[in-house]
Amino acid sequence: MAERPGTPPRPPGAAGPPAVELEGIAKRFGAVVALRGVSLSIGEGELVCFLGPSGCGKTTLLRIIAGLERQNAGSVRMAGRDVSRLPPAERNYGIVFQSYALFPNLSVARNVAYGLETRRIPKAAIARRVDELLELVHLAAHRHRYPAQLSGGEQQRVALARALAPSPSLLLLDEPLSALDARVRLALRQEIRALQRRLGVTTIIVTHDQEEALTMADRIVVMNHGVVEQVGTPVEIYTEPSSLFVARFVGQMNLLPATACARAGWARVGAVDLRHRPVPAAAPGAPVVLGIRPEEIAVGPATRGGENALVARVCALQFQGAFTRLELALPGEDGARLECDVATQVLEELGAAEGAALPVALRPGSLRVYPAHG
Repeated sequence: MAERPGTPPRPPGAAGPPAVELEGIAKRFGAVVALRGVSLSIGEGELVCFLGPSGCGKTTLLRIIAGLERQNAGSVRMAGRDVSRLPPAERNYGIVFQSYALFPNLSVARNVAYGLETRRIPKAAIARRVDELLELVHLAAHRHRYPAQLSGGEQQRVALARALAPSPSLLLLDEPLSALDARVRLALRQEIRALQRRLGVTTIIVTHDQEEALTMADRIVVMNHGVVEQVGTPVEIYTEPSSLFVARFVGQMNLLPATACARAGWARVGAVDLRHRPVPAAAPGAPVVLGIRPEEIAVGPATRGGENALVARVCALQFQGAFTRLELALPGEDGARLECDVATQVLEELGAAEGAALPVALRPGSLRVYPAHG
């Protein structure tokens, strides 16, 4: 089947129809446009994260896939079947909400069994499935407890087991970890990913947490103002952000206002001309933005004499454990500021004290360039 324009390619080796295929999804709430012509293809067994700031449309898109919201335009297909107008009960998915939504008057085991009991499955089969899932989420010892007797992480595991109980073809997770503290989030993030891989269930996670998306996803869908800005693997999204929005939103990125030079592939930042990645040439004098990540900036005497080598002034230091983040001022009266990450153990030998001059190089291959209006 040929891919339509605007639809990201399916993963290599995918066989049969996509697990989920969206075409031209649009949604309005009165005068507010929540989604604008979103097209997307998700392969069988993929874990995909919808990532973006609050109000970007990611939860609305998830709810449309679930049938909890009706799109104004476009279609939703699951495994090749058009489900655009089907109610949620006929779409074969499990869903986990941020709030867990557990039944407080039912035990852990009864919460997990609830969706199976409503399907009139034999009691023996339900008991076997509940036992299997409680083992998978490491809650077998808590089967007789009630939600109020569990920690937040344990409650989220119960919600996950309940969603998986009917063996859905699709698992939807709406900000599943945002209500948990950092340590529990980290542990549960790893458990969800391991469980998803073990079961092979196609999974969509909505999150505003870029670290969560980068560490869990096979692919990330970055959204902004109701449109998809970029779709790619975590490595692609981080190393090759395709727009100024993605560069700002994902990871830490130094963004330097610049002016395109007459010499192709060069831009001026303050008083300094810098060579950047080869891109379609901007008109001389056009405003552009150069982007480089803090860990990509080379520091120390070895940078002298190289391309884009200069001497910056250390304005401030922030100790962050394994590395120290330096705030640097580039040469010139209105020298641009940028942040640079240096391994803490080499800080002293660099002489990187506040106020010190530090040789640095902004390697051309690391300098991305974006239109200033992007």
